[in-house]
Amino acid sequence: MEILDIYDKYRIKTGRTYPRNEEIPKGGLRLIIHILIFNDKGELLIQQRADSKKMGGLWDLTCGGACQAGEDSWQGARRELSEELGIDFDFSNLRPILTANFDQGFDDFYLVRKNIDIKDLKLQEEEVKDARWASRDEVFDLYTKGLFVRYKKSYLDLLFDLNDDDRFMEFR
Repeated sequence: MEILDIYDKYRIKTGRTYPRNEEIPKGGLRLIIHILIFNDKGELLIQQRADSKKMGGLWDLTCGGACQAGEDSWQGARRELSEELGIDFDFSNLRPILTANFDQGFDDFYLVRKNIDIKDLKLQEEEVKDARWASRDEVFDLYTKGLFVRYKKSYLDLLFDLNDDDRFMEFR
């Protein structure tokens, strides 16, 4: 069972925790991370969510999940990327490019440029059904067909626009 830290509105840990499968206590917030990996062609590595998951079968960003109790954002990013796609990357020197506030917490977005061969990925069966590279147009085509997680279109555009910035850290 996953245990998550509870944060206050200032993103400070309260010292309390709760099980992920339960509703977050009133007034509490949680920390989520997303990782976006772009290749040299500007394509985004996307994953198809396992059928058994919430929003099962839909395509999604490269990787994401909740930080567990005791983890910092970068530690959660490293764990999630390793678990879901079998990629080990040290995020300790990389700050999120964007943090989004939402009703139940904070969502840190990490962006990385790296050419990865899809056949080298080790997909976590319980979480990920498939993975592939997709251009902005391909992502929006999936979105229009109802096959991509329902982020706001402008938000997806922003994530692709951020990829044009040269402040990203490469895999070593």
